[in-house]
Amino acid sequence: MNDNSSGTQAKLQIDHVTLAGPDLAVIQTRFAELGLDAEYGGLHSNGVTHMALLGFEDGSYIELISTRVPTIRSPLWNAQIQDNAGPAAWAVRSNDLFQERARLSRAGVAVRGPIFMTRDRPDGTALEWDLLFPGDAEPGATLPFAICDRTPRELRVSPSPGAARSGIAGIAAVVLGVASIEATGRLFEQAYGLGDLTVTGQSGLGARIGRLADAPVYLAEALPGASWLSNRIERYGDSPAAVLLGSSRNDQSRPVVPLLPAEDWFGQRVAWIDPAKLFGWRVGLILPAA
Repeated sequence: MNDNSSGTQAKLQIDHVTLAGPDLAVIQTRFAELGLDAEYGGLHSNGVTHMALLGFEDGSYIELISTRVPTIRSPLWNAQIQDNAGPAAWAVRSNDLFQERARLSRAGVAVRGPIFMTRDRPDGTALEWDLLFPGDAEPGATLPFAICDRTPRELRVSPSPGAARSGIAGIAAVVLGVASIEATGRLFEQAYGLGDLTVTGQSGLGARIGRLADAPVYLAEALPGASWLSNRIERYGDSPAAVLLGSSRNDQSRPVVPLLPAEDWFGQRVAWIDPAKLFGWRVGLILPAA
């Protein structure tokens, strides 16, 4: 996130997206079957959750998260973990959380933090960072939480070999399932100065899709009959429902993950990994121009 201390406008840069389930080893195996080997990252300082990560060449990463002990309650994203729901949260980078807290407060957005956290890698390396939670919902549900490293960021994440072979460059956007595109659009305008909301129908997700100009986020409002999305919104509130990945900038590289036929998203071609191969989760790829 590029902070703007003189106003409410801020540019969002995705740090990572969290995908949650009840058994981390099972999730890692399923990703490995798709050619996306995630590396075990260790136990969080809360003593309850542990994670694996899939790092991309643009510096973003997918965090696979679960509880170390099955069925124990997690302090974060417990419902998504126990339900094997996949998309649970998203985070953006920040260079100064105190400046960002002040900016959000001036914009009239409730904010918690900074909150200090740590994680020990399997090799014993201690990682430290601070988090800032905007809004009243669970962290990273609608508004992304912000993260600022204390230890060097390259110790927290680096490109994974499996991701490099896949033809995937990084996380392009998060798709939020929301009760109202217009209401959530106003929230993003308030918090980050993001306007120019464009809305279109999208049959693949069974939703109206809202696009915020110059922001890595789409807003998905369920159409009648789209039970998977309306059920998610009812269960988890406005929160991530899908993730869109970006293709490698190398024109010679083509994605090797198995994909369904592409569909149009605001002039871009988007293809989804077959949800049946990934617990029903929606993870898609923005394809290179033909």
